[in-house]
Amino acid sequence: MRVALPKPFLQVPLAHRALHDVSKGRPENSRAAIRAAVSAGYGIEIDVQQSADVQAMVFHDYALDRLAEAEGPVRAKTAQQLQQTRLRGGDEGIPDLGDVLKLVSGQVPLLIEIKDQDGAMGPNVGPLEGAVAKALHGYEGPVAVMSFNPHSVKHMAAICPDIARGIVTESYMEADSTLPVEVRESLHAISGYDTAECSFISHDMHDLSRPRVAELRSRGAAVLCWTVTSPQDEAVARRVAQNITFEQYLAPFPA
Repeated sequence: MRVALPKPFLQVPLAHRALHDVSKGRPENSRAAIRAAVSAGYGIEIDVQQSADVQAMVFHDYALDRLAEAEGPVRAKTAQQLQQTRLRGGDEGIPDLGDVLKLVSGQVPLLIEIKDQDGAMGPNVGPLEGAVAKALHGYEGPVAVMSFNPHSVKHMAAICPDIARGIVTESYMEADSTLPVEVRESLHAISGYDTAECSFISHDMHDLSRPRVAELRSRGAAVLCWTVTSPQDEAVARRVAQNITFEQYLAPFPA
């Protein structure tokens, strides 16, 4: 059963990895960035990675090095250890999904990207999706889940059938991709959209003119896009996309 993307997701811009700005003490996916987005009234896009004890941690990279004052894989540390690991440019540790849900508390739409855990975009999914489902149990407010991996989204359809879901999409035609050709072709075709009974895509803004995007929108799919970094790019993206995920500037609210 398809679950429609809640209307608030099409009414306010979505802050990419929350309203982050390290110069103001707000690292990516941090509590400070979450609080700033809520205060400004923006929707929020976050990423989740898996801890060693299978908790959903709000963090983008697979390794800690770039964003945190630590090294090595996120999956090598427990949730407690990660919560005590300070984010670079801030004064707080890495939040888990439950922490973020309490901060947002339904005040603005929350879009959760589940990161593919093995890099193969294959069917080896389940633990992180289960952790996300557990954290979301009983949450009230506009929320949706998505992933680049259609298998992850399909799994969420099975365990969280009442939550809107979508696929993060792009061209996948890069010659240097490590994915097998047949996997790239399937992802390029966005073939998992119907299999996972999705209601939206979040597409690379540089590939929005592709006919497949127009076809999905004509069938009722909501089209979001990533990642807009200027008013000029936003004007171009909104010719196709119904909403944007933005960073590096403050996106205006639709009139």
